[in-house]
Amino acid sequence: MRAEDYLDHPYHISLIFDRDDEGATGWVAEVEELPGCISQGATPGEAVENVHDAMLGWISVALEDGKTIPEPYEEPEHSGRFLVRLPRSLHSELARQARHEGVSLNQFVAIALGAAVQWRAGSGVHA
Repeated sequence: MRAEDYLDHPYHISLIFDRDDEGATGWVAEVEELPGCISQGATPGEAVENVHDAMLGWISVALEDGKTIPEPYEEPEHSGRFLVRLPRSLHSELARQARHEGVSLNQFVAIALGAAVQWRAGSGVHA
């Protein structure tokens, strides 16, 4: 298979907002399945476009070196339901906040988690 053929595979690209020490901002795109395959751009679209060029180079070198090219991982299906154990004090505070907002505890926690995920994505924080 040619390196170009791999670009049609559904690889997962992480896109992270970045700010350097001088305050310049931009975006970093990284292919999750291809270690070290990273690029950047001034906009999200430019970063993704640039990472496709980086993918071509990464895959070409790996093929020349006789290395196996990782396949894209499959996204597992999630039910939308999971159990979380937490301290009683946090459970109480979450329930209090939900009551104050006039929503169910489930809805409050779902909104809070969604906001935390957006904040982490916008700040470039990775788990």
